Amino acid sequence: MPAILSARELRKHYPGVKAVDGVSLDVEQGQCLGLLGPNGAGKSTTVEMLEGLVRPSSGEVLFRGKPIDAGYRERIGIQFQYTALQDFLTVRENLRFFASLYRKTLPLPQLIEACSLEEYLDRDHRKLSGGQRQRMLLAIALVNDPDIVFLDEPTTGLDPQARRNFWELVQAIKARGKTVVLTTHYMEEAYLLCDDIAIMDHGHVIARGSPQQLLAENFSDSVLELPIAEVDGRDLGELSLVRRSDRVEIMSADVNDTVRRLLSAGLSLAQLKIRPRTLEDLFLQLTGTELRA
Repeated sequence: MPAILSARELRKHYPGVKAVDGVSLDVEQGQCLGLLGPNGAGKSTTVEMLEGLVRPSSGEVLFRGKPIDAGYRERIGIQFQYTALQDFLTVRENLRFFASLYRKTLPLPQLIEACSLEEYLDRDHRKLSGGQRQRMLLAIALVNDPDIVFLDEPTTGLDPQARRNFWELVQAIKARGKTVVLTTHYMEEAYLLCDDIAIMDHGHVIARGSPQQLLAENFSDSVLELPIAEVDGRDLGELSLVRRSDRVEIMSADVNDTVRRLLSAGLSLAQLKIRPRTLEDLFLQLTGTELRA
């Protein structure tokens, strides 16, 4: 059975710029693929080609094993990072308007319940909070009951609680067998929601796999964090240190031994933090750039 969505050697070249240079991907039915990359990596252009909004310079996009055509847009939903909506319309009116653009739509009550919009239906969309607006935009992306939902940095600017509420909505979409393509700058979001991750840099996919697989393949140590003030002027021997703006990170394959060394050096461990490796660490290792740069 072919993947629901495939990219075959996608390239998009502009004068003097190779935005995407030979990207191939398969997205399986019901999975969430996360596309991660620093600014300028080519992920946005890749997604726009997968959505059918940008024509590749070469290569092709396949939907259920066949080249995408005009009917493809009926089978996908897109939640853009920035969406301009008509002024003065309520949430209910926006949903009805977008539903009128498609031949097949989800029943409005089902859509409202799925995105938890019951309390805001008759509110002008301009008066919604950030989290409420994102739920409405997700409902608009789902209005045609798409097979694939594209989410472009959907939780940027949301507070932590609103972000977690949105994650629950996405998990519910996946539970219905929908396929999700997600771009995000939040490592926790990618780790929680994505079954598969493609990390891009300079127009290429440089790493691919599940979050757990990628971390296991690249790391076998943990990170100990201390405030810089605790470490400055101390002789820590051969410990592997990385200085950040406000802290020092110590990479350790043996946490117990490292803690003993720190105590022997006379450091206070009152503010010591110990954590496993994260996608942020992987990003820095592969690209030299922070995930949210």
